[in-house]
Order: sequence, then structure tokens, then C-alpha cells
Amino acid sequence: MNTFLKLHRDDNVQVALRMAPKGSIIKAEGGPVGTLTEVAMAHKVADRAISEGEMVIKYGMPIGVATVDIAPGAHVHVHNIASRYTATHYREEDAGLTDA
Repeated sequence: MNTFLKLHRDDNVQVALRMAPKGSIIKAEGGPVGTLTEVAMAHKVADRAISEGEMVIKYGMPIGVATVDIAPGAHVHVHNIASRYTATHYREEDAGLTDA
């Protein structure tokens, strides 16, 4: 069973399906990549180099911009990206669309 999942073909990150120890292998288009650190379940890992200022792509959409160069296999989280995520779906009660 794979440890990482690429959610969309355009993504430059993959998601850990379970806790992944340092050195876990990511199946990337450019060849296998080992994780540089332990990665928690549901966290992102770069499956290729991401340059400072480049968009981080997940779900086929930009979710943030790299604040530093991110190496293949590096954990991608708040320490190396600035969020650009904007919610596009709301629960009706949160959007004021109900009479409740």
C-alpha cells in the first residue's frame, strides 16, 4: 500500500496517508523521492523542487506560495508556505443562507 497520495495530476505535493518515517519513498514523476523528515498523517510533502515564490498546488489548485526553496521530499506546511487558500464552499448555516 502506498504511503502518499497525489490528489491531482497537477499537484506538486503529495499527502501522507499515515505517519511516514524519515526516508519514506514518494513515487514522483521524476523518480522516487525519500522524505527528509518524519511526516504526520494528512500532511503534505513536496514531490519535486518548489522554488521560493512558486505556488504550492494541491487538489489541482494553488493553496499557498513557497516562502523558501522547498526540496523534493520536504514537509510542506506553515513553516515554508504562506496560505493562499480561500474557501469556496460553505455550509448553509455558516453562510447565512438558512432561516435558522
